[in-house]
Amino acid sequence: MHRLFVAIRPPEPTRDLLIDAMDDSPDFRWQDEEQLHLTLRFVGEVDRPLADDLATALGRVRADRFQLRITGVGRFEQRNSGALWAAVEPKAPVAALAGKIERICVLIGLEPERRAFHPHITLARWKGRRTREVAAFLDRRRALASAPFDVTEFALFESRLSRHGPHYEEVANYPLV
Repeated sequence: MHRLFVAIRPPEPTRDLLIDAMDDSPDFRWQDEEQLHLTLRFVGEVDRPLADDLATALGRVRADRFQLRITGVGRFEQRNSGALWAAVEPKAPVAALAGKIERICVLIGLEPERRAFHPHITLARWKGRRTREVAAFLDRRRALASAPFDVTEFALFESRLSRHGPHYEEVANYPLV
């Protein structure tokens, strides 16, 4: 089985900005530089034939290049866990690309994504109650912003889980026009 997702990898200067924004707070599990990406579609575990079909079908996605920029931070919270993330703008071109990828996924037989698309780059995760720590981070980094960066491609990644956390490997790369 292959655990897959489709994502945009921000350029090195943007990744550096995000790494610099991360504290050394032990309350959060911070992402490594190699883990910084904007997920367009989480696929999950699929067998080899479906993974191959997806890799081929994604080559049919046609979209124009566009620019994004980091514009602040936010959080997702569940009962006893959550994630800190960096926001990106503008949302329209990245949402349009994600929509095209979603249609390809459904076309090859994957279940439709039920969650609304919210473009972001995950910075950290936490378990337990961290209300005060989360609020403090959001307050400190609320003005986080980057220069615009060009999005010229997206990629299919495989996530390999280990006791040291996930390792992401690019499986295929798809240029935008």
